[in-house]
Amino acid sequence: MRLLHIDSSERLIPTDFSGKTIPPYAILSHTWGGDEFLFEDLVNGTGKSKAGYEKILFCGEQAARDHLQYFWVDTCCIDRWNLRELSNAINSMFRWYRNAAKCYVFLSDISAPMTDAQLHQSIWEASFRKSRWFTRGWTLQELIAPASVEFFSLERQRLGDKESLEQQIHEITGIPVEALRGDPLEDFSVKDRRAWMAGRQTTQEEDLAYSLIGIFGVSMEFRYGEGKERALNRLQEEMEKANTTLFIVPFDRNARFVGRKSQLAELKGKLFVGALTTKVAITGPGGIGKTQLALELAYRIREEFKNCSVFWIPVSDMESLHQAYTHIAQRLNIPGWDDEKADVKELVQLYLSKESAGQWLLVFDITDGARLETAGSSQPVSLIEYLPVSDQGAIVFTTTDRKTAVTLGLQDIVELPEMEQDIAQRMLEMYLISPANEPEVADLLLKELAYIPLAIVQAAAYININKITLGQYLLLLAEQKEEVIELISKECENVIASTWLISFEQIRLQDTLAADYLLFMACVDPTDVPLALLPTTSPREKGIDAVGTLDAYSFVTKRTAESALDLHRLVHLSTRNWLKNQESLSEQTQVAITRLLEVFPDSNHWNRSKWRRLLPHAKFALSSSLPGQENEARINLTYKHAMALFSDGRFNEAEAYFNDALQSWKEVLGQEHPDTLTSMANLASTYRNQGRWKEAEDLEVQVMETSKRVLGQEHPSTLTSIANLASTYRNQGRWKEAEDLEVQAMETSKRVLGQEHPSTLTSMGNLACIWKGHGRDVDALELMKQCVEIRARILGSNHPYTLSSSTTLLGWEAEKLEVSTSADRE
Repeated sequence: MRLLHIDSSERLIPTDFSGKTIPPYAILSHTWGGDEFLFEDLVNGTGKSKAGYEKILFCGEQAARDHLQYFWVDTCCIDRWNLRELSNAINSMFRWYRNAAKCYVFLSDISAPMTDAQLHQSIWEASFRKSRWFTRGWTLQELIAPASVEFFSLERQRLGDKESLEQQIHEITGIPVEALRGDPLEDFSVKDRRAWMAGRQTTQEEDLAYSLIGIFGVSMEFRYGEGKERALNRLQEEMEKANTTLFIVPFDRNARFVGRKSQLAELKGKLFVGALTTKVAITGPGGIGKTQLALELAYRIREEFKNCSVFWIPVSDMESLHQAYTHIAQRLNIPGWDDEKADVKELVQLYLSKESAGQWLLVFDITDGARLETAGSSQPVSLIEYLPVSDQGAIVFTTTDRKTAVTLGLQDIVELPEMEQDIAQRMLEMYLISPANEPEVADLLLKELAYIPLAIVQAAAYININKITLGQYLLLLAEQKEEVIELISKECENVIASTWLISFEQIRLQDTLAADYLLFMACVDPTDVPLALLPTTSPREKGIDAVGTLDAYSFVTKRTAESALDLHRLVHLSTRNWLKNQESLSEQTQVAITRLLEVFPDSNHWNRSKWRRLLPHAKFALSSSLPGQENEARINLTYKHAMALFSDGRFNEAEAYFNDALQSWKEVLGQEHPDTLTSMANLASTYRNQGRWKEAEDLEVQVMETSKRVLGQEHPSTLTSIANLASTYRNQGRWKEAEDLEVQAMETSKRVLGQEHPSTLTSMGNLACIWKGHGRDVDALELMKQCVEIRARILGSNHPYTLSSSTTLLGWEAEKLEVSTSADRE
């Protein structure tokens, strides 16, 4: 990637960052005119009189105001005579816009000369809605990809950004606000994404296809002259190939990966051999580069095995494993993946074990200290139980623990040795923006950094941002207080704690919000932290800048497709150790719990995708809270966490959290408080769903009797408790007792809540099942029909309750037809 900057003499200087660390940069989005400043003008020092040169100056000056040294403009940063470079640019464009710190949209057909254009929006908004920019093909990805998009008039006046103008942009383009806010594009159908291009035009007809490459997450060779239809057909072919050969890896390829040639060759030589699934474990100390090696392997397998699906599975505990398998099941569209009673891990295992699944590679990136064992076992058997078996498959594990490596990889273990000095030297050079030109000092620095890749990356990031010499960084290392480093470096190398502390102290001075974000993320799971989970800030741009700061210091890795961040385990650990040293971990954990409670949704089925992403973070925060933190926020989050697990059919896990909430409510609110009774009822429901009838019945009787006395005979919670006890009786075949209670619940619900209230419909469906259970087939069929009709009208035909009762009704009708047919045959 070639970036521009304006030097002290106001000269426009290009710098090629191919294979090097790309610094934070701004990017321009605009519509082309007839007098653009081109690559030839840039290299020849000509063209400053061109009209298009003003846009270059605008972008550079605006970037400087936003404290960004570098910027990118398509007219002059791509050598269009170099076909290879042009092809790479077309396939990389979406990623370049997505990774930009700022995207400036220059609207040459909008005039707003006022000092504060936003105060006079009524004057320019009509022109804004008709701007040519919204009609061009390439600007679609330039609108969607970047997190920060700002709009400027011809006079360089800021009109607003993607957030403040969200409603207008939605109305102009028809693009859902969720897509504008950065939701994963995979959440939107192919049909919907194609519709976003409707009415847009491109100068070259083939660009109608090429400009959609990033929107659909594919790459393709460009062939100007092939015509629009052929280009669109090839795009469709690439999309179909991508749908059948999935590549689910949340990280971009590391363009600065160096060394490890022998380990890569060894790994590739072990994969896809033999009659069964090949398993290989990569092991070595933290920070040595296991994840980066596995990432490079994944991309090389993708290149060499065109029909091989690749799945990246970050694992810190069984919760993260469950979420990763759920995502894979959804992308593979495995039947039943969204059934709350299904074991999604087993579904993925069975699917990939079939020959029809084709060739695949699973990469389990296991966090140090991952909790993968089942109760009573010290072995990671829970993970082993869900590994697919196929002679077309291969599995790679990364772990610091050799015992885990032996258990998972058997005898196929690749150990990463300390990085060799010459490779470490190359790595440092690639990560530094400016050449070091200090070979002796560089050798001394690398020795101090123990040739550990993570330490080298963090040191280089600090040097780049603060523009210091290698010698100055060596002095910073020497100045670190040994006793502080000892406290922070528990469970990791001292040198990693040192590089972390140097960078963190500087971040606290430069960007307090970035420091706050890091401290917050130290109290949730370090994997897949959604940007939407970070504490809210105003204005939003500060939040984007803060994330950029953490990225620039190599503290986080962006999951750009998911709008999320990952922290390296040792960065996460160092930050937590620092909080402990400051005696602030308890306070910061409470901040995380409070924020999680704000964003954690209720257990409505429409919220399933959201709560599944937040479950690992809620679990981590709750498990990390210290004794004496039994406050309302923690109890409420525990309850919400339990309800989400329950709604996903994970009753064993939900039981522990319901029990935790119950004991807390008893202490805080008392035995007979409605919230205490609700927690008790939910705990009983987990027993019932596990077939533990006696335990369920005992609790439900207690809840029902207390509710009648405290809340009243006709209170909705009392009616729910009656219905729950009836369900327990029904599941045991105690039909008369179940019927009496369910009739009571249904009739009272009709009178108190109404004929069409969801609780009334639930009782109606349950009573129909009771009648069916003890032979009243005709009555049961008629009552279930009523239930389905009302649910379809009130809740919608696709609501899970409607679908469940419809499935039951269809089964009964099919059974009735079979009985009738059999009688006719006889």
